[in-house]
Amino acid sequence: MLSFRCYLDNLAFMTRLAPSRIIPDENFGRLMAYMPAVGLTLGAVVVLPFALGLFGSAPWVQAWLMVMLSIYLTRGLHFDGVADVSDAVTTHTDPEKFWQVIKDSRSGAFGIVGLICVAVGQIILFHEMAAAGAYAAIAWAFVLGRTACVGFGYVVRHLTRPGLGKLHIDGASLPVVLGTTGATIVLGVFMAGPLPTIGAMLFTTAALYPLHKLAEHVKGANGDFLGCSILMGELAAGLGFALFI
Repeated sequence: MLSFRCYLDNLAFMTRLAPSRIIPDENFGRLMAYMPAVGLTLGAVVVLPFALGLFGSAPWVQAWLMVMLSIYLTRGLHFDGVADVSDAVTTHTDPEKFWQVIKDSRSGAFGIVGLICVAVGQIILFHEMAAAGAYAAIAWAFVLGRTACVGFGYVVRHLTRPGLGKLHIDGASLPVVLGTTGATIVLGVFMAGPLPTIGAMLFTTAALYPLHKLAEHVKGANGDFLGCSILMGELAAGLGFALFI
């Protein structure tokens, strides 16, 4: 019963249900173990209408709508992280200034550039997958994104700053990382194929490495970093598919 409640809490936090639910602080750490399940649920909701034929002759339209739907369902939480980190990283040589910028609610030019790069990248990659009829692979991208968040949380757990990000990262233990990674690989083999899965895992590692180095340099990691890691994983899933298919 507790496991199912944690899954529902995770789904609530990661979607528009969150404002109507009060999640106890102690449950946030437990949520990390259910990230792949939440990603699978979200991915299924995002791709189902298009897998059933909606705008079937227009994969570009499908890709754009899938990205817009994922942003709506997640309240743009992860894109907000990309904008904040993109703005702050321009001052990353000064850790103190970095954290001042990342807490600023305003978006600067670099934040907008980061958002455009990620959103356009998702649309292009989802188009390639939709054009090939690989809707299951698109759904898996949301699984990989959330598993990337778990893995990233594990390697920065000694750098966490107070906030919701820390509550999540505290639950990224080694057993949780191994369990979520194993489940994601198995799902990837069936939903995207063996080679795209391998490629996506490699791209994810390559994308998270500089993000980890940045966290070390600025002596901290928060929820914005987790949001970035999720989107890096989603993009990596698309790149792995495009490379091998």
